[in-house]
Amino acid sequence: MKEILFYLIIFVSNVIQGITGFAGTILAMPFGIMLVGYDVAKPVLNVLGLAAGLYVLGTHGKYVNRREFGRIITLMGGGILAGIFLKSLFAGKEALLYKLLGVLIIGMSIRGYQRMGKQEDEAECIVSNTGRKLKSGIVLAGAGVVHGMFVCGGPLLIGYLSSVIKGKVSFRATISTVWVVLNTVILADDIRLGLWTPGLLRIQVIALPFLAAGMVLGAKLYQTMSQQVFMKLTYILLFISGASLFLK
Repeated sequence: MKEILFYLIIFVSNVIQGITGFAGTILAMPFGIMLVGYDVAKPVLNVLGLAAGLYVLGTHGKYVNRREFGRIITLMGGGILAGIFLKSLFAGKEALLYKLLGVLIIGMSIRGYQRMGKQEDEAECIVSNTGRKLKSGIVLAGAGVVHGMFVCGGPLLIGYLSSVIKGKVSFRATISTVWVVLNTVILADDIRLGLWTPGLLRIQVIALPFLAAGMVLGAKLYQTMSQQVFMKLTYILLFISGASLFLK
């Protein structure tokens, strides 16, 4: 039953992803940890993010902003290595790790909800003051650390990227290419750690159709329903999912 619920969470979170353009993994991760555990949820959701990125790269690869892509890979790549190292320090202390993720997600949900309706988004506030390059570099490195630990660096990366790439097609192509590279690094580390057992591979294969169905339905709903409403729903669900980790 828990495994079935995990697949349903993947479907619902990717419906939201298809509508809002973000939050698929970070929404699914807390519930996934509760249902199937960190060592299953993290590698499975990582590969699903990789698969989604490969699809976009295959269809819109020519629109990648190569200059920003290189900067992001350099800074986030270093952050991911730091995140992988920090994660290893929590071996045997998973309860504390879950609570840290819960605090992070709750903070992101409150911050995102508060900024809805304002003319300038969080990204612009982060990188528009004195020392823009330094601050944006810190944001990207932080996104890498979070992604290395939880595969949830998306909101911070979106915060930076939306301030420097205005075209929707180029934005989507660039961020998807970033996930292809960085999620491949995390996949290699998961393989090194021996997480990819036959049982995990079975769950991954079954999860792929739920990812595809959720993205397709989300794309259709995006055309007919208010994105503003779904953005509010996303932040509310993020808050609930983050709070749920304190019960783990």
